Amino acid sequence: MLKRQNHRMTRQRAVILEELKKVKTHPGADEIFKMVRKRLPRISLGTVYRNLEVLSELREIQKFEHVGTLKRFDGTPENHYHIRCVKCGRLDDAPLAIETNLEKKVRPYTNYSIIGHRLEFIGLCPKCVKSPQFDVYQTAL
Repeated sequence: MLKRQNHRMTRQRAVILEELKKVKTHPGADEIFKMVRKRLPRISLGTVYRNLEVLSELREIQKFEHVGTLKRFDGTPENHYHIRCVKCGRLDDAPLAIETNLEKKVRPYTNYSIIGHRLEFIGLCPKCVKSPQFDVYQTAL
């Protein structure tokens, strides 16, 4: 995909992709920067940000911009569902198969040209549910 889009797989880009694929935590750019610096100590945060954007545009990774205020990244480019904690922002993969017929079901009801879908379940993670400060009425959806 990179070569078709006139992008090279640079060493920096390859390391960023490799490190992101190692984790299932959907880290932000700062966390990815810390992981990558172990292998590339001279890499800058700006370089990590730029390469994450390129990898996202090329659909090598997924980017989540609506998860709280922090952009999160997922090393699994294939479509899959997620679960987000509305209290702490934790983001996990949802253990559910993709519903491939959803696009077909919505087409008759819209003028949009449907190209796919993303689904995010929201709730409270196990840690937040056990938290002594847990109050379902104070949790913002």
